[in-house]
Amino acid sequence: MVKIRSLCFEKIISINRCSKVVRGGRRFSFSALAVVGNKNGCIGIGFGKASEVPSTIKKALNNAKRNLLKIDLNHLITGLSILGKYNKSSISLKIVSSAIGIKANSKIKYIFEALGLQNVIVKSFGSNNPLTLVKAVLNALKKLICIFESENIRKHI
Repeated sequence: MVKIRSLCFEKIISINRCSKVVRGGRRFSFSALAVVGNKNGCIGIGFGKASEVPSTIKKALNNAKRNLLKIDLNHLITGLSILGKYNKSSISLKIVSSAIGIKANSKIKYIFEALGLQNVIVKSFGSNNPLTLVKAVLNALKKLICIFESENIRKHI
């Protein structure tokens, strides 16, 4: 379990405004997508909804702190290409060895900054909805965890 105090990176990825037309006029509500991380392999993604922006951001950050994912960055395989998919969004994630930085969509770039990965190339296909793109990246990262676990099992056999 990662201590919440050690999370040093907090970023709001997107804020969306929705409106509902009622008899008296329009009612606005907001949704926010947030990412938190410690820049050392721990990341959390959160989504929050409320009728005011500050409470929306607070809910999204609290949700992100509750949904943490730990990735071991010490044993990354360079040149490995992983495909992550969620609904109509899909991404191709490639970890490279040369110092080129993070080549990705602006919404996805915050995830790798929070994670602490420096050299990543990401190409997105299909829908550009920030929520589905982020979930596609999480699916790719979970596949990366499964690959590492299966390699560790093979080493110990």
